[in-house]
This record gives sequence, C-alpha cells and structure tokens, in this order.
Amino acid sequence: MDIGGINLVVLVASMMVAAVPVLLAALGEAVVERSGVLNLGVEGLMITGAIGGFATAVWSGSPVVGFLGGALAGAALASVFALLTQVFLANQVATGLALTLFGLGVASLAGQGYDGIKPPPTGKVPFGPLTEIPVLGPILFSHDWVVYFSIAMTAVLWWVLRATRLGLIIRAVGESHEAAHALGYKVNRIRLMCILFGGAMAGMGGAYVSLIRVPQWVDGITAGAGWIALAIVVFASWRPWRVLLGAYLFGGITQLQLSLQATGSAIPVEYLSMAPYLVTILVLVIMSSGRGRATMGAPAALGQNFHASR
Repeated sequence: MDIGGINLVVLVASMMVAAVPVLLAALGEAVVERSGVLNLGVEGLMITGAIGGFATAVWSGSPVVGFLGGALAGAALASVFALLTQVFLANQVATGLALTLFGLGVASLAGQGYDGIKPPPTGKVPFGPLTEIPVLGPILFSHDWVVYFSIAMTAVLWWVLRATRLGLIIRAVGESHEAAHALGYKVNRIRLMCILFGGAMAGMGGAYVSLIRVPQWVDGITAGAGWIALAIVVFASWRPWRVLLGAYLFGGITQLQLSLQATGSAIPVEYLSMAPYLVTILVLVIMSSGRGRATMGAPAALGQNFHASR
C-alpha cells in the first residue's frame, strides 16, 4: 500500500510509536489541569525523565526498570512544583516555566558521560501469528509494551474521570476548590497527588524518547515535546480520548514529514520539519477563537491557588 513512495502501513505503525511520548505526557497533564493546576513545566519533566530513565536502564540493564526510574525522576521534579505552588502558593505559570529551565539544566548536567552509550533494547510484545495478518498485523501487533500501555492508560483515565468517585472529586476540585473544601475534601492533598501522577507520566514519556524512540542520550532530546503535550491537552478539551487523537495527529504529521524527506520531496526540509508544530499552532488558534473557545470547557479554577484559611 504505497502512495507516492510512502508505505501507508509503515506510516500508521510509526505514527503510533511517535505519538507515545506526547500521549503519556499529555494524559498526565490533563489530570493535573482537571484538578485546577496549570503546570507549564512538562518539557522539564519529560527531559528529566529521559535522563533518569536512560541512566537507570543503563546501570540496571533492564528497560522496564529504566521506565520506572524515568517515572520517579519526573515525579520527584513535579514534587518541587507541588511544594512551591501548593504550599508556598507561588504563581503556577512562573513556577512551571522555571521548572522547564531547571529540568533542562539538570538533565544536561546529569547526562554528561552518557553520550554514545546504547541502552538495553526493549523488545516487541510477542503476538505470534497475529503479526502476520496483512495490514492489521504490522499496525496493531508489532509494537513494544509501552505503546499498548499508553492506549490502556487512555481508557483507564477516561473511565476514572468519567465514572468513578475519584474522578468526580478531581473534577470538583478543578471546577471550584472552595466548594470542594466546604464539602470536606483536602484540596491541596488531591492536587498534590495529581501533580505527582502528571510528573510520573511525563517522566515515562521522556524515558520512551531516550530508551526506544531514539534510543540514545542527546542533550535536549525531547525537542519541545512537552510544549506539544500542553497544546494537545487544550486541543483535546481535557478529555483523554481526544488526547489520544491529538497525539496520533501529531505523531502522524511527524512521521509524514520524515517520509516525505526520505522520498526526496520537492518541499524544502525546513518546511517539513516545522509542519508538526505549525499544525499544532493552527489547531490551538482555531480552538481558542469564537465557537471553538466556547466549547473548550476548561476547568473553572485552572491556575488558581488555594489556601484553606481564605
């Protein structure tokens, strides 16, 4: 199934892989923002998870332990954000931006000495004869476990936020922390747990880049994926299934521009490279204007600090 020298089956399969880092980070950030916290430090969390997961995998010899290390590294950095915004009531926007700069610096420092080192390989899930099914086999049954984990997390978070008491509490805190506090819920504690979860998910997304997507350590390896994840959350109107679609859209555009470059497209390489980010900006402009803005449904208390004594 080739069109213009591009194999559509390979393109779709590659799209699913390319979407994983931003999907994991965006799912975590969606939960954070549903609780009323705006964390702009996703890029810093991802690159911290990338070096944390890479170093852990190299020293342990296990990619699974590496992903755990990436999640812990992301959660650890997210705890700094939680301390500053939930305890000391620092401005969330400024703290998130500072977190990104801090994470980039820490990762650059910690990554010295890992250049040229290959991490332990992550094998594909063995589906046996299912991988031989025409078209569907390469698309659905030829990936590593993290691809399926990201899809499963999308379903789990959709169910939790939509159909469970925990999801109702998180949404209530994000819509009106004063009302939630009046009902007896520990607003800061709930937001703290959401922030740590978001940090762990972003850390896993970063670890996927350095352990599977690349796989090696390069300074600045996430290349703005955290900012794309933030944009996807807005594009998705804070709904997990829409986050999945937005991440696959970004992954598809990323892989398409790489395929066009490989086939010798007449379109300049610079234009192809900026295509994923340009499309993301256009989507945000559409969603933020007129009718699009009215249907976004942002949590009412998003970005607002809470203190019980107020």
